[in-house]
This record gives sequence, C-alpha cells and structure tokens, in this order.
Amino acid sequence: QVQLVESGGGLVQAGGSLRLACAASGRAFSMYAVGWFRQAPGKEREYAAAISRSDYSASYADSVKGRFTISRDNAKNTVYLQMNSLKPEDTGVYYCAAVWGTPGSQTTDWGYWGQGTQVTVSS
Repeated sequence: QVQLVESGGGLVQAGGSLRLACAASGRAFSMYAVGWFRQAPGKEREYAAAISRSDYSASYADSVKGRFTISRDNAKNTVYLQMNSLKPEDTGVYYCAAVWGTPGSQTTDWGYWGQGTQVTVSS
C-alpha cells in the first residue's frame, strides 16, 4: 500500500510555471507507476500524465503535451510534474495517483490517490 501527498499548487499568471510534487510513503514505491490527473470545477477528473515504474517512460494527454513534464526520483519517493506555459484552462485540482502495474488513462485504472492540490492560472 502507498500513501500520496501532493504539494506545489498555487496561483500563477498565464504563461507562468509551477512544479507539483507527489510524495509517497509506503513500501516499494519504485514498483508503482505514478500519474497526474486534474479536475476543473464542474468537470470530470481527467488524465494529464503518467510515468512507468520500470523504464521511466512518460505519457501525456494531448492537452499538456509539450508543456508538462513528469519525472520521478525513487530515492526520494517523489514524482514531479513540471508545468510550463500555463493557460487558464489548466486551472483545477491536481491529483497524484499510483498503481502497481501498467498505468492507464482512466481513473478506474489507478488504485491509490492523494488529496489534491489546487492550481489556478489567471488570464
């Protein structure tokens, strides 16, 4: 089992950057794939990015590709999401998720969730 805590959210102007962190506690963090989802007010939670447990391969939603970068530091049990060129439509609560195995783009593919961190991008 793994527990996840997100940090790094805040208010930023359009075009700015933020780096989110997902700190994990529990055993064998390196065996979990980790992903980021986001949820805007009144909308469903949507997939943003994920990083595999083995070869550190990353995948991104089209909406963030080229602007967001996911990375992990297993020695620190932490996954990061570097967000650049932020847009107002990136506003929402960002959630970290983990799964023992292959990541997917659906929320039901993930077994563990953090509480989320708010990101607000002003125009």
